[in-house]
Parts: sequence; C-alpha cells; structure tokens
Amino acid sequence: MTHALRFASVLGLLLVLITAVGAMPARTANAQPPKAQQRPHVLKAHGHERIDPYYWLRDRDDQQVISYLEAENAYLKTQMVEYEAFENKLFEETKARIKQDDSSVPYQDDGYWYYRRFEEGKQYPLFCRSKSRDQSDEQVMLDVNQLAQGHDYCAVRGTTVSTDRNLLAFAVDYVGRRKYTMRIKNLATGEIYPDEIADVTGSVAWANDNQTLFYTRQDPQTLRSYRVFRHQLGSDPAADKLIYEEKDETFRCGVFKTRSKQFIMIGSSQTLSDEYRFLDADDPLGEFGIVEPRQRNLEYSVDHLGDHFYIRTNLEAENFRLVKAPVDSPQLAHWEEIIPQRDGVYLQGVTLFENFLVTQEREQGLIQIRVRPWEALEGEAVDFGEPTYTARVGQNPQVSTDKLRYTYTSMTTPSSVYEYDMKSGTRTLLKQDPVLGGFDSENYVTERLWATARDGVQVPISLVYRKGTPLDGSAPLMLYGYGSYGSSMDASFSSDRLNLIDRGFIYAIAHIRGGQEMGRQWYEGGKLLEKKNTFTDFIDAAEHLIASNYANPRRIFARGGSAGGLLIGAVINMRPDLFTGVVADVPFVDVVTTMLDDSIPLTTNEYDEWGNPNVKEYYDYMLSYSPYDNVGRTDYPHILVTTGLHDSQVQYWEPAKWVARLRELKTDDHLLLLKTNMSAGHGGASGRFSRLKEIAFRHTFILRLAGIRE
Repeated sequence: MTHALRFASVLGLLLVLITAVGAMPARTANAQPPKAQQRPHVLKAHGHERIDPYYWLRDRDDQQVISYLEAENAYLKTQMVEYEAFENKLFEETKARIKQDDSSVPYQDDGYWYYRRFEEGKQYPLFCRSKSRDQSDEQVMLDVNQLAQGHDYCAVRGTTVSTDRNLLAFAVDYVGRRKYTMRIKNLATGEIYPDEIADVTGSVAWANDNQTLFYTRQDPQTLRSYRVFRHQLGSDPAADKLIYEEKDETFRCGVFKTRSKQFIMIGSSQTLSDEYRFLDADDPLGEFGIVEPRQRNLEYSVDHLGDHFYIRTNLEAENFRLVKAPVDSPQLAHWEEIIPQRDGVYLQGVTLFENFLVTQEREQGLIQIRVRPWEALEGEAVDFGEPTYTARVGQNPQVSTDKLRYTYTSMTTPSSVYEYDMKSGTRTLLKQDPVLGGFDSENYVTERLWATARDGVQVPISLVYRKGTPLDGSAPLMLYGYGSYGSSMDASFSSDRLNLIDRGFIYAIAHIRGGQEMGRQWYEGGKLLEKKNTFTDFIDAAEHLIASNYANPRRIFARGGSAGGLLIGAVINMRPDLFTGVVADVPFVDVVTTMLDDSIPLTTNEYDEWGNPNVKEYYDYMLSYSPYDNVGRTDYPHILVTTGLHDSQVQYWEPAKWVARLRELKTDDHLLLLKTNMSAGHGGASGRFSRLKEIAFRHTFILRLAGIRE
C-alpha cells in the first residue's frame, strides 16, 4: 500500500477503488457498503466441490485487495462518524484510569532487581534494572520508545540477560507478523553489537560462557518455529550452526533455559505430544541429550533441580501428575512419581525451589496455588477468599529463596502482586495496579453462576456489575467467550470494562468447553468432533442469563477474538436471533479452507485441535460449523469485525471474506463493519494508548447499540 493511498481523501480513494468494489460510499449516514467482486474459485475435497467467490482476497500484494480493505475502513468511518466525540470521551476516560508513569514490581535475580516502567505520555515500556531494591541506581537496559521511532508498529520480545549479567539479547518486530530481528546490547557500555539475526521467533537462551546464544527460526512461509541455531558472539550470523530441525510439520520447537540455569532445553510440541532435549549450559558445543522420545498422546514438560529433572506429564494421568528422573538417565523407565493423578484436580504447573515445591492446580474451575515442603508434599493452599478470581505463580527466578511471588485478580480486584513467605505462611501485598479516577472495588459485585448445557453439563459463568444495577432483566449484558486450545478464560479485572459497567452493563465470561477451566476433560469435550459443544455451551449460557434476569433479551451482546471469533461466527449462524450485537476480533472463520492449506501458518500443527480435513469425517464435521461456509439468507445481529493486515495467526482474508459473504447474503439492514488495522497483526496496535483507542472504538459500537451515548 502506498503512502498516497493510505492518506487519500474519500474522493481520491473513490477513483482508486472503482474497479475493485464499485462506487466508494460517501461520508454520510446513508452511504452504501462496499461490495467485493465475486470471482468464483472451485475448492475440491473428497469428491465435493465448494465455490468460493471471495478466494481472491488472499493476495495482500494485489492492489484491489488493499483497495477493498480501505473501502471497508472508509465505510466504517461514515457509519461511526457521529459517534467520534463519544469515542474520544471513552478513550480519555480509559486513559485517565491508568497511572501513566507506572512500574512493575522489581524481582531479584543474581544481584539485580529487574522491572519495567512507563513514562508519562509514552507508548512503550523501558526495561530497567537496579542493584538496590529502591531503584536509586537505575540502569535503563532498553527503551522501546527509542526503538519505535519512525515506526507505526513495534513489538519487543526475548529480552534475555546473559549469565554474567553484562549482555542483553532482544528481538524486535516492526510489522506485526511476528518475524523478529535479534540484537545484542552491551549493558556496561551501551553499545549495540553488529550481530543482527533476522527472521527469528524471539525464543532465545544464553549458554553460561556468555558468548553463545541458542535461538529459533521460523519456516518463512508457514511461520512454524522449526529450527534451532547456535550463534557465537561477533561471528557472522550466516555461519550460525543448525543445532536442531523439527521435520515433523505438526510440531513446533522452542529453546529456553531451566530455572536452575544449568541446562539449555529444546522443546518440541504439538497438541498431543511433546519431546525435550537438554544440554549442559556450561558446555555449549556439546551434544543434546533427550529426556523421552515423542510418543503419540504422551505430553510432558520439564524443569530441573539438583540431580533430577522434574516432569509434569499426562502418562496414565488425564489431569496430569508430577514425576522426577535422574539427569543422567531421564527416560520414562526411570520416572518416579512425586504427585499422583487426582480426579477432579488438574495439575496446571509446578515451580521448583530448594525447600519447597509449588503447584498451580485447577479444581471446580478455580485456580489453587499449593505450597508443599519437600518433606511433606501435601502442603497448604493459599486462601483467596472470593467466589471467582484468577491467581498465577509470578516471576520467581531464584531457586534458593523461601519467598514466593504470585499475582491475584478478580473481576472487582485490580491485578495484585503478593510475596508469600513459604515458611511462615504470611503474605505481603507488594503492589496493586492503581485505577485512577475514584475507583472503589466496594462499588462492584462479582458472582459465579452455573448454566445447565443442553446435554446436562454445568457450565460456570463469572460476572461483575456495579452495585445498584437492576437484576430484573432490564440491564444490558456483554458475554465474552473463547473455548479453544485448552486456554482458560479466568475471571480477572480490566479497568477498560468500566466504560460499560459504569453505564449499567453486566459483564459476563462463559467458561465454555474447549478451555481447561474444569480440568482436562473440559478441553477434550470441546475440540475435534466435540467442537460444537463450545458453541452450544455459549448459547446455553446466554439463555440462562436471560432466563435468570441478568440480561435484557433485546440488549444482550457477545464478543470473542481469534478462536473466540470462530465462536461468535458459529453462534450467530446457529442462533442469529439471540444477540443484539456482536464483536468478532481477528476471527478464525474460514475453518475448512484454512485447515486444507498447509502452506499458511498454524495449519499442520493444529490438526489435533480442529481435525485434519484431509480425512472425510473431519472435513464433513468442520464444514458443518465453519462460519464462512454456513452464512445464510437470514437476519443477523449488528456485527463489528476487526483484523490486522499482517496477522500471522488468523490471516486477514478470513474476516474480510466473511464480511463480504455476510454482505451478499444477510437479509437485514443492521450494521456490519469491518475494521482493518493496516499496520498491525494479530494483537492489534502495539502502543498502549493505541490499544486503548481500539478498545474505546469497540465500546462505542456496543454502547451505541444499547442506546447509550453519554
């Protein structure tokens, strides 16, 4: 896209778009939406032919594709122009709640206290450290604002300090495609070394010689992380040695260092199988050993302490268990059980300390953090005291400490960092994220409900509302869901939700199958040939909220993103009458066509999530719910769809095609808006204020539909 096109006036843009989309809509309330050309493309599978009229939108290098996306953006602007003042008001409200010069809680590692902080008015963080906890001798290791100068997008990851604490590796992406370039900075002199390694993932680990780096690269087409290289400081990256290549297209690989700092690990994973290799970090030129060769349906993860690897595994344990194995013989035959499989308790993760073992578990949909002395492994669970919440083991880089860092939040409690004394059982609040503007958690109520799904399963729902909100069926409600990859959507605080809640909304999260909130079986019950449970759970949750007078049937809204966008697309095909309006962010809606194309990202390594459509049983099932393939001639709710041109996870053309087909077939005159960020990827804008603007726009759309303009 040229600079001239991006900033073209509507009149100028009209001339560019006329061959791609017909007449450009004028900036008036009566503007007609753009219509994408239909260029029938035949897709064949299993003797079945599908005609895809919008397949041509896949080519981001085609000027007519860019023109269509620009036309949709321009049309969106005409439809929302009279709400721009309200949108700006919401943005200023949201921005006013955050402390602009905020800082994270410092954590200690090898003589330094590390933290991130923001400066007033700046979009990006500064990565800092200090030898004193009060930060009186601060050193700014990396100022992302400087890196971002002259760029519309800037994302940094892989910030890793060498073992001697003198060098910083970091990786930068200026496009949003998650293809990073790695650089190395001398923290003593401030010099950025000439070593520049392009097209990396940001996964990196330092060997203990402080001269050797291990990093991963992606397949240039599919973006699958599949190669691990070794780089010697000061050498030509073109000569870096390939250490490992993941040749199985269903696996991805990454590299990391154990918390003990004694081993470099290469982990290869797919949905149903894992494999780990290890190398003594003192011997970077050595050969990697293997913990246990991959087996179908054997999942495991590894950390190290003392003479043993500690392995969380699903071997003979649906909800996972913990075993250990000697470093010199870590294979399965030598695994010794530490924590057994427990019915109803999902072992989510472990953190190793010299004197304690800390486990993060799920029971009845809620996270438990249990502190276990090595000599008495039953241990105690931390009491959180709210009906629905989120807790996580935090940053704990030191093994030789009796202090545990964890984070806690609920739908009424801002994110809080605690330090827990594992010997005494006492805890200290180190920081709670400030919410400016007079926020008081006592003004809000959080609840946990259970909806009965159509097959009798009980589905948990977390919700929050302001005290005084009527619970008589008159309040508008926003229902959020995800339900894929075993990712649990826990009840947490978000200050931007106050835009809705303080205007009378109830905000709810449906913890539907496909996540892992209720244990491993919750995930298994919402994927592959059980995927439709995810969609029906969401519908049943919405109907329960309406029947229980938490939601107004004429003002109930829904939102989901990525695989949650698939959820929204499937639900409005199944029940187009249920919601007043929906927001589908970067939605995965062209399921069958995408999963048949092994040349694009995230296809081959997700066959065990969605199914392999090259197998007819899976093809037929996926085709029966794929949102793009099931758009009908019916009335749909108001719809806002967002995407990013450089999205590496859900390609922009999926939402673009979906909107084009909805425009072609839907029979209503409701709003249908497509918003494409032309300089970002899957996560949207990179700067913190730019993200808040995206949130304000989303809320403007919903509040408009609810009849709220102040």
